[in-house]
Amino acid sequence: MSPSSSPPPSDELDRDVDVDELTGAELAEVWALLDVEERRRALPLLPRREAEDLFLARPTPEQAELILDLPADERRAWLRLLPPDDAADLVQHAPAETRSALLDLLEPATRREVRGLLAYADDEAGGLMNPYYARLRPEMTITEAMGYLRRYAREHREGPYYLYVLDAEQRLVGTVSFRELFAAEPGARIADVMRQELVTVSDDTDQEALSRLFETHRFLALPVVDEQGRMKGVVTIDDIVEVVQEEATEDIQKMGGTEALDAPYLATDFFTLTRKRAGWLSVLFVGEMLTATAMGWFEDEIARAVILALFIPLIISSGGNSGSQATTLVIRAMALGEVRLRDWWRVMRRELASGLVLGGILSAIAVLRFVVWQLAFDAYGEHWGPIAITVAGSLVGVVTFGTLAGSMLPFVLRRLGLDPASASAPFVATLVDVTGVLIYFSLASVLLRGTLL
Repeated sequence: MSPSSSPPPSDELDRDVDVDELTGAELAEVWALLDVEERRRALPLLPRREAEDLFLARPTPEQAELILDLPADERRAWLRLLPPDDAADLVQHAPAETRSALLDLLEPATRREVRGLLAYADDEAGGLMNPYYARLRPEMTITEAMGYLRRYAREHREGPYYLYVLDAEQRLVGTVSFRELFAAEPGARIADVMRQELVTVSDDTDQEALSRLFETHRFLALPVVDEQGRMKGVVTIDDIVEVVQEEATEDIQKMGGTEALDAPYLATDFFTLTRKRAGWLSVLFVGEMLTATAMGWFEDEIARAVILALFIPLIISSGGNSGSQATTLVIRAMALGEVRLRDWWRVMRRELASGLVLGGILSAIAVLRFVVWQLAFDAYGEHWGPIAITVAGSLVGVVTFGTLAGSMLPFVLRRLGLDPASASAPFVATLVDVTGVLIYFSLASVLLRGTLL
């Protein structure tokens, strides 16, 4: 395959393609479909710069997998390409028995920095920050700052987003953008052009709060400072993009009724995948057993009016669907910071109104269906009117309850300090199934007494 030829489509990769013949761009295109052996074999065959760029562009789990598959004498060069924050992430993703050996491959100064980062939780600013950043002194001239930046660029692969101005005690006193630096007179001092309105984060700031700060201020990087205002590192937008993806993946998996996976789907072993799904599936199954128990309470009513059983799936599925809609909307609004705990009353009023309106719409459709089927086929007998009213009223009640339960459960979980995403759609649907049966047959026992019951 010539360098100018088009790479094979990623979803139609011919397994006979020789990875030794792929260029860097082609290899990146099909990387996800290659096994570890093919990746290890192809990477060193690329021009060094292309190979390094490809390696640095891969997510941390893939970097760890690749490095651990390399011969011991090759690991050092690849591991030392990573900045300290990325090296710390890689060590955390590696098996526990290999971490010490990986740390020993780093240069002493970098090893100390990585050990310091490993002391933080990986979902906090301290665990995400890079201790390398461009630092200036207030008394430096613009010319001196430019000279420093040239040296910094030669020594560091990653370029800085902003320049941070520190005093003699390493306290952050200002920031300078590249535009401001280039626009200033060469003889001017940094103190004259720096911005002193600072937005900083502490090392224990949660990654979700960090992502909201980036969204609010549209920064490319945020400085991490300690309680005394001393600079400790920088969290960049690159780190947050990966964090947002991980958070979204975790929430989606939880909302689907499974525990969050710690690795990509295909990289998760069979028993781990089964274990993470079995727990919630068992809980949901027990919940559905309560639905059967509730139906048992109304066994006599079902025996006397078998036609009521026809509408059980219709009613409980409508309640489950409305609850799933509500919980999905509220969980996402919480994740984006649009809804907070104190907003529960506002949400409850909106969902109560929504539930009544949505239930009314579905009940109108149900009544129309009753009328058409009765006139066309005489499907429901002489008591079709009370049955239609029972189904319509039950739909209003079940859908309203479903929207309220689905919208309030994330607030309850957040108040208890749990992840609102645990209020998965299947869990809400199961909860509404039980109450739906109770609402339906309770209403039927009142409206149909003396006729069918």
